[in-house]
Amino acid sequence: MARLHYAAICSLDGYVSDATGSFDWAAPDHEVHSFVNDLERPVGTYLYGRRLYDVMRFWDSPDLADSDSSAMRDFAAIWKGADKVVYSTTLDHVNTPRTRLEPTFDVAAVQHLVAQAASDVSIGGPGLAAQALRGGIVDEVNLFLVPAVVGGGTAALPSEVRLDLDLLDERRFTSGVVYLRYAVRR
Repeated sequence: MARLHYAAICSLDGYVSDATGSFDWAAPDHEVHSFVNDLERPVGTYLYGRRLYDVMRFWDSPDLADSDSSAMRDFAAIWKGADKVVYSTTLDHVNTPRTRLEPTFDVAAVQHLVAQAASDVSIGGPGLAAQALRGGIVDEVNLFLVPAVVGGGTAALPSEVRLDLDLLDERRFTSGVVYLRYAVRR
């Protein structure tokens, strides 16, 4: 049975981007990126809001074929091999393969998509994930805590949602990044 995962790379104080919108402090090194790739390999569908889709379109770039980073080339192949659903009221089309556009996020429709999926579904971006978390349909929360405090910005988790979580896995990386995997208790 497929599961819906929310994953975020965030600062120690819980932000995916700082007050200026920057997230350059969160760029994973090779060790973390390779680990992320292994987690993403079973994902069959990515759910994105417009802003995260704009960032993730980078992985469709033909320039990555010449990248010196095997982890980057690997993730590009993983990303290209998965389906993508973009939720946006401002986009009128999407320009990456295996991508469809939906005007609104519907909790029941996403729940049905996950129930019918042959492989796991990943929801990305804190705004979109907040809707799924509020709707009670997220099965796992995966956080990569970067050893940085940015003091404000876009929060990884919504403030208006109560979640009871069970720790499933953890890992510490040489860079000081810590991975935490939680099941959402129903």
